[in-house]
Amino acid sequence: MSKLIAASIAILLLLASNALAETQDVTWETLNAEALSLYRQGEYQRGMERAKKALRVAEQTGGLYHPTVALSMNNLALLHKAQGQYEQAERLYLFSLMLGEEARGLDHPSVATTLNNLGALYNAQGWYAKAEPLYRRALDIKEKALGPDHLSVALSLSNLAECYCGQGRYDQAEPLHQRALTIRERTLGPGHPAVAWSLEALAMVYQKTARPDEATAIRKRAAAIGAEQR
Repeated sequence: MSKLIAASIAILLLLASNALAETQDVTWETLNAEALSLYRQGEYQRGMERAKKALRVAEQTGGLYHPTVALSMNNLALLHKAQGQYEQAERLYLFSLMLGEEARGLDHPSVATTLNNLGALYNAQGWYAKAEPLYRRALDIKEKALGPDHLSVALSLSNLAECYCGQGRYDQAEPLHQRALTIRERTLGPGHPAVAWSLEALAMVYQKTARPDEATAIRKRAAAIGAEQR
């Protein structure tokens, strides 16, 4: 962990040393929103510029342990991940996790978010053994802090299920996908796009476990939801 801390602090010092003085009218909220908007548009380099600036502002206004610092690191890591820069993303996620645990406690929902993001980074690389315990811990935190039927719990259920699917553990993935589907239907309504996504994920499990009729039936329902959205 000491090497991680040293490397991460070096990142922060480099960002700070390259920074011009921030104008008072540029807020963290604005910079963060711009970074996320650019990420969604696929403009990753421009997004990273805004995310780095948001990180500097967060440090200057709130100090290293302010929640906006960890969130800024998460967003910057997301942009690195989108460009396949996994090592840089991992360092940021790990340091963000350490800051979040120190500032807000081991069981805060924001810590679960970072655990989820780090798990997704490992999952994308096929490192399921590293992703699974992070997804499990994130799910446990959310269930205790938010309740078992919270929409954010559905996301963690889906993520863990996909991790199982990546390992061919469909019998363990299926009940998680089913539970996530139930939460989304109750919270968002049966015609929401997120429900269609859950249906498609469950259909894949049915297909992989030699139940083509069941897979076809729920894929039809997912397609109907998609048609309604157009």
